[in-house]
Amino acid sequence: MRIREDLELISSWVKKNSRVLDLGCGDGNLLKILKEQKNVTGYGVDNDIYQIKLSLDNTINVLQLDLDDGLNDFKDDTFDYVILAQSLQEIKNPKKLLKEMLRIGKEVIISFPNMGHWSSRVQLFFEGRMPVTSELPYSWHDTPNIHLCTICDFENFCKENNFIISDSSITSRSVLDNIMIKILPNLFGQVALFRIQ
Repeated sequence: MRIREDLELISSWVKKNSRVLDLGCGDGNLLKILKEQKNVTGYGVDNDIYQIKLSLDNTINVLQLDLDDGLNDFKDDTFDYVILAQSLQEIKNPKKLLKEMLRIGKEVIISFPNMGHWSSRVQLFFEGRMPVTSELPYSWHDTPNIHLCTICDFENFCKENNFIISDSSITSRSVLDNIMIKILPNLFGQVALFRIQ
């Protein structure tokens, strides 16, 4: 089974025998891999009934919750890792959710599509339209994304709110982009991953 590159990297960051909460877990593939390869325990959370059914098919314990309502159902320090993979842009109040994630988890792992990637900039500049990319495949009128951001935006957001970034990785599907990421990550990175404490 082929999984997304950001999920592979997230999996490499998670230690064996950890307790994990995967927010916006989708089909549950990340937790399934973590259970099989790292013996983790935990839950997935999603609000889409179709995705919940897919998670259950993957034998994942999943809860139906709206992340915009908060994480009050979880006690402090319940998990080793709280993961939000490519769902940050769909959250109404990212600051509130990140604080909640840090309350219930020792470490937070977040990935999101980088709106600052050169392909988005080119579409906006030359076509004058909101970009549609492989990482952001929706038109402006039917997108679930309400808070698109760039890598620079997210780093500034963390600094302003005293969220400590302990590690990060910027990736792209393009070999050329991956070479250039070291020089200009905000311009050439398609997906950004951050570990926050």
